[in-house]
Amino acid sequence: MRRLPSIVTALALVFLTASPRPAPAVDAPYEAGLMRIAEVMGSLHFLRNLCGDRSDRWRTTMESLIEAEKPDPERRARFIASFNRGYRSFEGTYTKCTASATEAITRYTVEGENLARDLASRYGN
Repeated sequence: MRRLPSIVTALALVFLTASPRPAPAVDAPYEAGLMRIAEVMGSLHFLRNLCGDRSDRWRTTMESLIEAEKPDPERRARFIASFNRGYRSFEGTYTKCTASATEAITRYTVEGENLARDLASRYGN
């Protein structure tokens, strides 16, 4: 009877290794913050251009973030989708610069700064 546990263990190992399963992807703890920063940059890109700042500053900053992260294609697509979500969220709301649009610029700038500072202090080198 003492051999039964070792036989059961051996069988369990055979079955577990016979059908390998890919390990589930686990996001880094800072991933949600980076995706939010991408969304904020998309919002700022739309709003700043709407209110007269004709530049690609936020798109260029987003491209720099993607380049620095060197993401795989799936993660790269998530960055781009977050940026575009931020852009489109205001594109459907504002057709001209208003007081609420300039207030949104201020709020998103502060949020982006706070997110960047928080991520750098928690996870930076």
